[in-house]
Amino acid sequence: MTQIQARIAQTIAAPMLKRWLEQKSVLLIDVREPVEYANEHIPGAVSRPLSKLDPSQINPQPGQRLVVYCQSGKRSARAGTQLRSAGTINVMELQCGLSAWKAEAYPLEKSRNAPISLFRQVQITVGLLVLLGTILGATVLPWGLLLSGFMGTGLVFAGVTNTCVLGMLLAQLPYNRSIGQRWL
Repeated sequence: MTQIQARIAQTIAAPMLKRWLEQKSVLLIDVREPVEYANEHIPGAVSRPLSKLDPSQINPQPGQRLVVYCQSGKRSARAGTQLRSAGTINVMELQCGLSAWKAEAYPLEKSRNAPISLFRQVQITVGLLVLLGTILGATVLPWGLLLSGFMGTGLVFAGVTNTCVLGMLLAQLPYNRSIGQRWL
């Protein structure tokens, strides 16, 4: 079996996951950061951020399937690899992550007390820094334009690699970390 075949064999579509959740035959792990989980998550999911994932704390009940998910599938693929490397077998990943769940218009749980989403926090931060760099560059310090260029480069990097370093940094802020979580 090739690596691609193994990857395909370890994914699950949203409709099947919904059936398993209705049958209560799945342990569903959300590997996104706590602020993302608080903003919205699949009902019945347990928060275990990839940044602090400890495979020894993931213990499905006998007969329970183990499924991990994130926003789009990238982090859950890393979590699946990490769990399999630690000896956990039969780990499945929700194909296309929460995006696929939402595309099916399945229900979500949301917290009213959650801070604004990381995506919006990144937009606000980048926007402010680009504005600041432009104002500094046009009025006081020509080198200020480098800040705008740096932020633009960061956005290109995030788009090309599907990795947002600023989002990861913002996720570590105290108001994004101190969100009530449901743990195993």
